[in-house]
Amino acid sequence: MSTKASADHGSLLERLGSRQPLAFLRNGDGIVGLGEALRLEFTGPARITDAAAAWRSIAARATVDDSVGLPGTGLVAFGSFAFADSSRAASLLIVPSVILGRRDGVSWITRIGTAPAAEPPGRPFSVAFEPGALSPEGYKAAVAEAVSRISSGSPRKAVLARDVVAGIPADADLRLPLARLAEAYPDTYAFAVAGLLGASPETLVRSSGGAVSARVLAGSAARGADAQADATAASTLSASRKDVEEHSFAIRSVLDALAPLSTDLAARPPYALRLPNLWHLASDVTGTLKGGSSALDLVAALHPTAAVAGSPTEAALDLIAELEPFDRGRYAGPVGWVDAHGDGEWAIALRCAQVDGETVTAYAGAGIVAGSDPARELAETALKLRPIVEAFA
Repeated sequence: MSTKASADHGSLLERLGSRQPLAFLRNGDGIVGLGEALRLEFTGPARITDAAAAWRSIAARATVDDSVGLPGTGLVAFGSFAFADSSRAASLLIVPSVILGRRDGVSWITRIGTAPAAEPPGRPFSVAFEPGALSPEGYKAAVAEAVSRISSGSPRKAVLARDVVAGIPADADLRLPLARLAEAYPDTYAFAVAGLLGASPETLVRSSGGAVSARVLAGSAARGADAQADATAASTLSASRKDVEEHSFAIRSVLDALAPLSTDLAARPPYALRLPNLWHLASDVTGTLKGGSSALDLVAALHPTAAVAGSPTEAALDLIAELEPFDRGRYAGPVGWVDAHGDGEWAIALRCAQVDGETVTAYAGAGIVAGSDPARELAETALKLRPIVEAFA
């Protein structure tokens, strides 16, 4: 296989296939995949460590001619992993036949096989979402039960999600909602892997040349209607005892998970991160990767973080399994890419939907702690669903 510099590709999203797009982009830069040269599937509790071992073996046997040498060049696999150990959804590593990329003004093409023929734009379509397995009232009841359990002592935090579903045309062009997400939320990771597509604001982990970084999001508030109200919303979030407590659980879980694989770990104090539809409490974590570890090893150590599961992890996962009447699939799981050197970028699959045949299912969750109010948490999930609902509408 070979990677060569190329002329600028223009919109990378427009180069994708319509039904099985492969993409991981931010602010228009990143990589997209055409066709499929190799697909690996994994299940069960060891799915990520199994993927890491399989990828090491594949990378060790590969012959790569890479004259560009940027993150995302050479041999790359797109990946997406199920949230739960017991999930029926397969976790995937997919090597495209052709990869198109752009970073820091440099464009490239990696050829592993033959790219499929280009597809013309599909017809616009619109879908209307309805409550799924957990209705709004059911969600409030689940939150109330979680608060009761948390008040009794275990867990301290649990992230509860709800789902909405819609019918979708069998020939729907998935490039259309993906492009809407990328345009509306350029600072997020626009991703698509095996029918899962979304725009995640949360970096799970990034590894490049021995440097490790992550962005932790936990705690959120709606944007204000005007500048003054918006500033008040941000300052209120930063001062919220409930949200600061939720955020502290998330930061601690990331630092504890990265410590065995990294040195010089440091976390920036929380700050209010502005997104088009809400504010998040955010913290950035940096460190240095210990020798021999890869991005997939970091992913295996980190998943699931307190931001998408809770704390303590096992108690939170037990409560989620009890109160959520659906399989999350790959929602809230790791999504991203890894290269032959073990470097990669991984986000948490949030603000996303899974397309299966003629059904699309979207998910959103909220972190529940002792001070949570069911109505407020339901409203938070509605805010988090808005990007994907609008993209498909």
